[in-house]
Amino acid sequence: MEPQPLALDTAPEIEQRQVEAWRRMRPAEKLALVLRMSANVRQLALAGVRRRHPHASSHELQLRLAQVILGDELARAAYPEIDTLDRP
Repeated sequence: MEPQPLALDTAPEIEQRQVEAWRRMRPAEKLALVLRMSANVRQLALAGVRRRHPHASSHELQLRLAQVILGDELARAAYPEIDTLDRP
């Protein structure tokens, strides 16, 4: 079975070099990389929430971000005050 590419816009030889670089990384380096990427994704999601709700308070932004990250059901279970927000 032929391996599937990780990214369709990356040449196979470049992708192979990337995979080899990941394999050479120490576990702590991999963890740091994943944590940075996770923080970046969270910041992008928050930027999207801010764009959709430019006048929202900091608290409201965090509630709406929880909806994006956790989904409606889990966000409501964790933050019942979400029900006070206007829709969308």
